Amino acid sequence: MTLADELTGSWTPDEDTIARANLTRFMAWLGETGRGEFTDYQDLWAASVRDVAWFWEAVWHFYDVRSAQRPESVLVDSDMPGAQWFPGVTMNYATEVFRHETADRPAMVVAGEDGSTEWSWDRLRSETASFANYLRRVGVVPGDRVVGYLPNVGEAVVAFLGAAAVGATWAVCNQDVSPAGVVARLAQLEPTVLVASDGSVYNGKHVDRSAELATIRSQLPTLRATVVVPRLGTTPPQDAVPWSAVLEADAPLEITAVPFGHPLWVLFSSGTTGTPKGIVHGHGGVVLEHLKYLGLHLDMTPEDRFFWQSSTSWMMWNLLVGGLLVGSTIVLYDGSPTFQRTDYLWHVAAESGTTVLGAGAGYWLACAKEDLRPGQAYDLAALRAVGSTGSPLPASGYRWIQEGIGRPVPVVSASGGTDVVTAFIGGSPLVPIRAGELNVLCLGAAIEAWGDGGKSVTEEAGELVVTAPMPSMPVFFWNDDDGEKYRKAYFDKYPGTWCHGDWITITDRKSVVVHGRSDATLNRMGVRMGSAEIYNAVEGLAQVRDCLVVGCELDDGGYWMPLFVALADGVEFDDELRAHIVTAIKTGASPRHVPDEVIVVPGIPRTMTGKRLEIPIKRILQGAKPSDVLTPSAVDRPDLLDVFADHARA
Repeated sequence: MTLADELTGSWTPDEDTIARANLTRFMAWLGETGRGEFTDYQDLWAASVRDVAWFWEAVWHFYDVRSAQRPESVLVDSDMPGAQWFPGVTMNYATEVFRHETADRPAMVVAGEDGSTEWSWDRLRSETASFANYLRRVGVVPGDRVVGYLPNVGEAVVAFLGAAAVGATWAVCNQDVSPAGVVARLAQLEPTVLVASDGSVYNGKHVDRSAELATIRSQLPTLRATVVVPRLGTTPPQDAVPWSAVLEADAPLEITAVPFGHPLWVLFSSGTTGTPKGIVHGHGGVVLEHLKYLGLHLDMTPEDRFFWQSSTSWMMWNLLVGGLLVGSTIVLYDGSPTFQRTDYLWHVAAESGTTVLGAGAGYWLACAKEDLRPGQAYDLAALRAVGSTGSPLPASGYRWIQEGIGRPVPVVSASGGTDVVTAFIGGSPLVPIRAGELNVLCLGAAIEAWGDGGKSVTEEAGELVVTAPMPSMPVFFWNDDDGEKYRKAYFDKYPGTWCHGDWITITDRKSVVVHGRSDATLNRMGVRMGSAEIYNAVEGLAQVRDCLVVGCELDDGGYWMPLFVALADGVEFDDELRAHIVTAIKTGASPRHVPDEVIVVPGIPRTMTGKRLEIPIKRILQGAKPSDVLTPSAVDRPDLLDVFADHARA
């Protein structure tokens, strides 16, 4: 068998991988401490969801989470929403980060299009201590909000950790979010301190954000102070505090212990259909969940260098920072992943010595379309795993990643969300991976697929539901005093059971295929199919840059299913290309789900985190005004919405 024959996208762990895995050590520890005997991942998963309190107590002690009190109980009330975890315990996220401080390896590699810098643990602690001390000097107390308007730079991590150390609540927007979008998110928190960069470097351009910063500040009346990070070196506003002035006051790092569920950060929903919802997560839930996912599922250790391409507005940035919780070196990148060339992200990974590399599925597919070979262009010897999320990755994407690297590394696709700031479904170093499938349900995540009548199904598609609480579920939604927004978001369809809105199939092997959003499934002649199957078939064509499919119920009882395609540069649409697209869908997805029309558009609008706007576009095509179904500041290219409105009128 040749190497090319082995590069199928699938992967099977060898004996050495299994023996060295953190999960193997965790299962041995469970036996040694009398918590149960396990040698099989699926047996462990079943136990972890049968008794979630048992499982999360074990994670707490296995990772020796620090608290002022020994936990007397784990889960007081398991009802959802409102489950109460680790009552009476006080702790702090920052404590769990800095317990890993060492001189043996850097805490961060901070990279950009203009070079990279290694940050020692000493520097990270020193700057965090200075910023926390500054916050206390200006009167910030536990529960106050500290917010950022920042690209993915080292100071963003410092500002977050400093706020956490004080017990303040953190929120951040990347600088590609419009001022209106930033204000829509951050103003509702009534923040006391804003940390902002004067700009960013993207695709070779120095992007000055001074005017945008002025607009944002003018609409945040509760601010006591603004601190400016000199990314471009411009002169900060006269009444702002330069970052250098914050660092002048040397101080020891003081960390305030807070209750387990004390708000750590606020993440935001996409805000495509109104004011973005503020999703609040607590210190303890995030610590436990990220220790579990990064340590046990991604198998990360202090020897790893963890790089996930993300903006500060995406929950993957929060997970990336979580690499510090297991002592790993995290790699930040402020810039375009395709700077100068499509495979520039691979260059950053090689230069930083990345061992675990992640990105959105769209990036891997863009590389695959060009049939790139980064393993030949760069030294990727350190790379041991590749992660993918954001949208389903087809089997062809798994295969290309291995072919691109030139060896059979595990491709770990994950599915979760901002809602829980983690994955429900991901990877395990003990379980084989089949290309096109997510190989395991995550530990402590009681995931089922529910079909008609709310019954659990396997080997057929159903709603992704969570039947037991997870500690990283939201503590609450911001400005949702009676909890109605929270209940409506997840518990309307099945009271007491979390309904996530994804359409999945759980196989007999407990692997998972994600079909896309359940509210965007395509129903032709009574047969439902996830939109992801259509995308997987069409995106394999080099002529198609992007696409979007929707199924529209019509007033006369009919059903119209158009496919919108954005073509690659220089490609002309003709009958031959239309036939190629139709054939790809017939053979790669379903003959029943061939679109009624293939319509060329200049681009496909997405949310700021790259998700397709299937439901809003469907509503526009059914006659709704774009302004009634979408908030322009939540869309990467709002100008494209008029294109779909024109098709609706036609």
